[in-house]
Amino acid sequence: MLLGLIALVTAAIFFGAAFYINFAEHTSRMGLTPDSAVRQWAPAYNRGYMMQGGLALISGVAGLTVGWTTGNGNWLAGGLFMLANGPWTTLAIMPVNRKLTAIDAGNSAQAEQEVKGLLCRWCERHTVRTCLAAMAITAYIFAITAW
Repeated sequence: MLLGLIALVTAAIFFGAAFYINFAEHTSRMGLTPDSAVRQWAPAYNRGYMMQGGLALISGVAGLTVGWTTGNGNWLAGGLFMLANGPWTTLAIMPVNRKLTAIDAGNSAQAEQEVKGLLCRWCERHTVRTCLAAMAITAYIFAITAW
């Protein structure tokens, strides 16, 4: 069941990264001026997107594969939770990303307020990714205990 362990480990790495982003990186970002926060957010998001996207895909496909071959629904659930990060990111997070990248935050007080609001909304939506990974890990652990 090496594939099951790969699913669990990649989900755990994803969770650790997502948790760090929500509770350390983003909290620090919010202490910056809106212009600086947006300038810090853009490259950080691009790097995180690539890393977390790969981890979610590996974990999800591995979980579904193990679930399909063993008939254990917990593996399937974990895989689906991890793969749900893709549509969630596309439908809920990307519209906020587009708005953030389109704003000239240093241009006006209104833009500054808009940036802060968008960054808060972004963090709330990113928290869902953290929760999806936590649910996947929980499902994977239940699956492992059934071995």
